[in-house]
Amino acid sequence: MDSALWATLGGVAALLLLLVLLLVVGLLVAAARGRRRTEQALAASRADVDALRTQVEALTGELADQRAAAAAQPAVPPTEFLITTAGTAAASSADQGDLPVVPERAVLSATFGEPLVKAASLAYGLRRALSAESRNRIAFEMRREVKRARKQRRREARRAVRVATARDREEEAA
Repeated sequence: MDSALWATLGGVAALLLLLVLLLVVGLLVAAARGRRRTEQALAASRADVDALRTQVEALTGELADQRAAAAAQPAVPPTEFLITTAGTAAASSADQGDLPVVPERAVLSATFGEPLVKAASLAYGLRRALSAESRNRIAFEMRREVKRARKQRRREARRAVRVATARDREEEAA
């Protein structure tokens, strides 16, 4: 019986050794695959970086060429642009025919109307916010929230007492 037991133990040990060997080989193969994937990704990213580097160098060269061309051109002093002729002598009749005519009322409406509308809407909003109805509604909501918070605190306090009492009972029992 002794030899049969030793043979069985030897067989089990051989199977365990084979399983461990297969596990180690599997891990090595997986590591090699992972390393191969990592190396491929690294090679691809290096190729991308090289492509971007060549693009940046090409753009830098173009920019340097443009700067050199701009430096070669003589500097032109900036001219003053005339936006309006308001307050100056009337322009020639030929020039006035080409310009669009804007009625004075439209200019005044754009100048004063927009700020006036903003001020009116602000006043309306303030009047609504400070009205008695709004103040009463806010006070009601505040009272309701205070009551809710107070009830919640009471519930939590009762629960804490229950938990502490249960813990004390467990400690006494132990």
